[in-house]
Amino acid sequence: MSKSPENDRAAMQTPPVVTPEAWEAARLQMLAKEKAQVRARDALAAERRRMPWMAVEKAYAFEGPQGKVSLLDLFEGRRQLIVYRAFFEPGVFGWPDHACRGCSLGADQVGHLAHLNQRDTTLVYASRAPQADIARLKARMGWEMPWYTITDSFDADFGVSEWHGHNVFFRDGERIFRTYFVNSRGDEAMGTVWSYLDITPLGRQELWEDSPAGYPQGPTYKWWNWHDNYEAEATPNAKWAAVTDAGEAAFRKIAEQERKAT
Repeated sequence: MSKSPENDRAAMQTPPVVTPEAWEAARLQMLAKEKAQVRARDALAAERRRMPWMAVEKAYAFEGPQGKVSLLDLFEGRRQLIVYRAFFEPGVFGWPDHACRGCSLGADQVGHLAHLNQRDTTLVYASRAPQADIARLKARMGWEMPWYTITDSFDADFGVSEWHGHNVFFRDGERIFRTYFVNSRGDEAMGTVWSYLDITPLGRQELWEDSPAGYPQGPTYKWWNWHDNYEAEATPNAKWAAVTDAGEAAFRKIAEQERKAT
């Protein structure tokens, strides 16, 4: 006989049930802590944008759908590159039908890449599986990110030969610099345009960010677009600008009310 929901809740030692007024007071207390965490996260991202860079002197080779490519090619002409080392190859649990379960869960979280591309950023996956197997896997799982085959010591040189991780690079002409690396539980947050941009040297490129002098920045929200409309609409739409201006005004009003309440 299955347990009733009431018995389950009692066994779980759930929090007390309170009045709407008490619940709202508790929510505001939690909100203050959450906002502090957001500000701390933003400060950490600002500090990350000021980390020193490491020049990549070695030439690395990958296999792509069209043949051999270099690390520089992976940028696709953009200034920023994020390379996720996914485990899909002989010896990995799931081979040859699946990639690593953890890497696959992460791949399922990846948002539409057009938004990253609009911020001059390219995201790619890299594994040691041959391209034919990668193409088969992507088709089966419905994944669309560029996915390359590692052919040399790239994984060993950048800390991802035995465990997954995101390496971030910046391109200045043909010079490449490594700017950041995150793995283990740090990879759990990856998938949204915001989580990716926050680990890049240029960040979200919005005016509110604390970035070094000369970094590209523009109005918050204004660059947002439908993923199939960036090329057709190169400049912010006037109606969208009006919508976001009204939204920002409303947010400021709410923030002021919350500040007074706490």
